[in-house]
Amino acid sequence: MKSTRDKILHTLLEKPRSTINTLAEAVGINPISVRHHLTNLQMEGLVEGLEERHGVGRPRLVYVLTDEGTERFPTRYMQLTSRLLSQMKDTMPGPVVAKLFNQIAEDLVSKYSSDVQSLSMEERLNLVKEILGHEGFNVRWEKKEDGQYEIHEISCPYYQIGVAHPEVCTVDQTLISKMLALPINKVKCLLSGDSHCTYVIQSEKIKN
Repeated sequence: MKSTRDKILHTLLEKPRSTINTLAEAVGINPISVRHHLTNLQMEGLVEGLEERHGVGRPRLVYVLTDEGTERFPTRYMQLTSRLLSQMKDTMPGPVVAKLFNQIAEDLVSKYSSDVQSLSMEERLNLVKEILGHEGFNVRWEKKEDGQYEIHEISCPYYQIGVAHPEVCTVDQTLISKMLALPINKVKCLLSGDSHCTYVIQSEKIKN
């Protein structure tokens, strides 16, 4: 059985730009309870309130799913992406495919290239964590006693695609290496059956 919040999210998927009264009627609870659930959903970043002109007078407030809220529902993006990658690999030489994946990482890095030059190693690691977080990774890093650093990707948004197309793993690996301006070594991988992916970075002086 769906919870009330799930019913609200599903209603907004089918009827975007719904008012509180519309949601109350669809879900079967009073408007005050709907407002309470919407407040929590907005705090979680799943729902957004928008002002909408409706005839004469003050605009009314309507609600829509955010991108994160929409992603809570099953989609066919994975299947389409996998098919596109298969087609690309069938029609392009291997080096060209590798260059495309590398370019994806390069494009992400280019957005921050002017900001990282003066950052310390650990400041760069925090920035890498932030960038990968925006891409859907759950990341943490730690400094080891021998002076090395390790980056752990606890979860990976590319996993399902990577099962059939492991080349996609080069995107985050290239991004990390470029942002730190150092080579990195992958010692654990989700695709190999490990619980998470781990990269080891030598604590050398950052190259400018």
